[in-house]
Amino acid sequence: MSPSYAPPGQLWLLPQSQQEGLDLDRRQVIAVVERAYRALRESGSNNPVKTIIDDPGDHSLSYSMVARDAGSGTVCFKAVYEFDPRRTRDGYRFHSFVFLVDDTTGEPIALMDVVRLGPLRSSATTALFAREACPDARSALVVGTGVQGQAALPMLLAALPKLERLQVFGTYPDGLRAVRDSVDGREVEIVRDLRTAAGAADIVIGAAGLSATEEVRRDWMKPGSVAVLLGYGVHADVCHGADYRIATDTAQMHATCEDLRGEDGSPPSVDAQLPDVLLGRAPARRHPDDVVFAYNSGMAVTDAALGRYIADLARAGGRGEKVNFW
Repeated sequence: MSPSYAPPGQLWLLPQSQQEGLDLDRRQVIAVVERAYRALRESGSNNPVKTIIDDPGDHSLSYSMVARDAGSGTVCFKAVYEFDPRRTRDGYRFHSFVFLVDDTTGEPIALMDVVRLGPLRSSATTALFAREACPDARSALVVGTGVQGQAALPMLLAALPKLERLQVFGTYPDGLRAVRDSVDGREVEIVRDLRTAAGAADIVIGAAGLSATEEVRRDWMKPGSVAVLLGYGVHADVCHGADYRIATDTAQMHATCEDLRGEDGSPPSVDAQLPDVLLGRAPARRHPDDVVFAYNSGMAVTDAALGRYIADLARAGGRGEKVNFW
């Protein structure tokens, strides 16, 4: 029987402060996210394409998502609002939450802040792309030092513990220090020459924000490497010039990849989707020397699964606050 998260008429709130310090095992996080992708094909999960409002003047960016993770029996409603997304007016604001419901009982689970949840599920997805497309990788380069950039290397190491060389490129000293500090007991090189670093890396992760000033180009990348894009920092010509392209979901990629469209406005073609790769129904590359491009567009089905995992950890720790709501 599913647990009761709050008495009837009440809603359990899990702000960011109540999620700090939870004992999260990154390998378990990857496993939870992987199961959510697999359940899209095996268990009847559902993840419609997100609804987006992107102001043409870069005033704000808003989107909403809904999904059902059949594996955990959880429905997730997610809302995101960014003000000044390109950070051009020194007024950046970010607000987001998920509302989780137990689909086996119909009872609400929690209303959660997703400052922690989003980077966790995105970095776990990146790690899955890298593990499948480049399982023997020995070097990784992260472009970007924001929240996503800081989450990338620890999760990547959980999936690929044999990585030997870790590098980061960025422009903000505080962010660079945070990335270096994110990996205990391992050296993270700060690189100044992005082209040289990208040319030596097996895995390139584009995790920069909209204000990125430099991007990795296709002709910089070595044979057999993979570029995973979840923000900015990897140029569109990597996508168009790649030998093989993978997406979390083709329809969602086409809905969110305005920066990757061709000169005629057409979206890039996709060779495989991550759920099929994880299930062995599609390869992660055709040839060992392929340069693979992977498009990591966040999917609410992973928010549902990982949100339920975090909620259960928080519940076991007596965290959160119950308020009268209904």
